[in-house]
Amino acid sequence: MSLEELLRDRIIRKIKPDRKLALKSLEHAKRDIETAKILIDNERFDWALAVAYNAMLQAGRTLMFSRGFRPSSTEGHVAVVKFLQATLGKEVGEKAIIVMNGTRKKRHRVIYEEIDIVSESEAEQAVAWAEELVGRIEELI
Repeated sequence: MSLEELLRDRIIRKIKPDRKLALKSLEHAKRDIETAKILIDNERFDWALAVAYNAMLQAGRTLMFSRGFRPSSTEGHVAVVKFLQATLGKEVGEKAIIVMNGTRKKRHRVIYEEIDIVSESEAEQAVAWAEELVGRIEELI
């Protein structure tokens, strides 16, 4: 889906580029990575994955805000993933976006459906992916 299609379908909205808001989201992403590591140390692997995913989400929002976009109120998390696919597939890497989307789905299960479904290694991998995505987006802004 292209950026134009995302706008037309009201998945994202155009705003004035907002560097301050982008940097605040980046700060949240970095904080979430540190929180996820603490959760792993305390063997809270489900929550570590959820918080690592939130770091990825905040990183995506960072890029959106810096480029003058925001998710629509109805699409939320999916809008961020679709925005990254439309704008950064090659820059960030399609694999990173696929991983983020898979982590989004797993986080949904952790929050709303099941408990104790994330292993330590899975939580650690989620944190590593979050660190990679946050780092790449920080370089781009």
